[in-house]
Amino acid sequence: MSGHGRGWGRTLAAELRHVGPPPVTVWGAVRAGVTLLIALTTLWSVDALDLGAAATFGSFAGIYGGAAPYRRRWRLQVATGGLLLAAVTTSTLIATGEDRAWWAVVAGAAWAAVGAAASDRFAWRPPGPLFLVFAATTCASVPVTADRVLSAIAVCAATAAFAVGLAVLEVAVEVRRGADVPVAAPPMPSADHRRLQVVRCAVAVALAGALMTATGWAHPYWAMVAAVAPLTAFTLRQQVARGVHRVLGTLAGVLLAGLLLLLPLPPLGVIVVVAVLQALTELVVTRNYGLALVLITPLALLVTHLAHPEPLAELLGSRLVETVAGAAVGLSIAVLTRVRPAAVSPADRPA
Repeated sequence: MSGHGRGWGRTLAAELRHVGPPPVTVWGAVRAGVTLLIALTTLWSVDALDLGAAATFGSFAGIYGGAAPYRRRWRLQVATGGLLLAAVTTSTLIATGEDRAWWAVVAGAAWAAVGAAASDRFAWRPPGPLFLVFAATTCASVPVTADRVLSAIAVCAATAAFAVGLAVLEVAVEVRRGADVPVAAPPMPSADHRRLQVVRCAVAVALAGALMTATGWAHPYWAMVAAVAPLTAFTLRQQVARGVHRVLGTLAGVLLAGLLLLLPLPPLGVIVVVAVLQALTELVVTRNYGLALVLITPLALLVTHLAHPEPLAELLGSRLVETVAGAAVGLSIAVLTRVRPAAVSPADRPA
């Protein structure tokens, strides 16, 4: 191995082991957990857990913004909440049709392009279209009857509004205490990089979704999400690290999910576990992406099992295989479209 190869390998290993700073405040994690707990408990109380995915995706609106100051944070959350609602709406309509499997791939690629463009243009934190792709592909893939469409849309909208409302309340308290310190927005990528990001995110999602759909796997949306996940990082080294984190974290998360699903927990107990996992995820995701996946994986599988129970071995096996396949597609796209160091302008470099 050449000296350059060994050096790249060492920096990749360092990236995989890297532990970032803790979140600025724990309240974002508390909000995320409380929002999901209230939403899913409400659905359970009216025997409507089949709408749990719509509630989960609505709750994601409250996790955007990071340490951005008050005015920018709530506007970002309202905007992303609106896009999440639009993704859930269009994809739930797709799910009423018989050809939903292939239309889910189309929807995923389209929302990947929209999310990539909006993320770079408006400096989303967390960056990238992952949550939009997750919402669009999941809701398009799971069959739904026409009479449940409006209910799913209403649940998503109500949960997003509640999540954003809690976030606004939090930052209003921060402002009164003088704790809302302005944070500079990260630099905007160049126009060329923004165009590249839109294309490669859409292509990665389309290829992963088409591969899994054509070969008959049960949850192609997991592959589509895994395909776009590495592309939310900027440099090739960071993208490879994110892809490896995705696979290894999912492997550990599948084992944890299996243990949790074997426990004789009632639905309400599962909901409490899901809410705790959501809060813990928000506490660790900025520190190490692989560790976050150990928590995100059982969260997703528990919500899936609550809404549409299926054999445990099939559920866990599908999650692992489709994640590996999707990550492989995403990393292949990252390598083929990598930005050469000499071509990176100062505005392109991550903050």
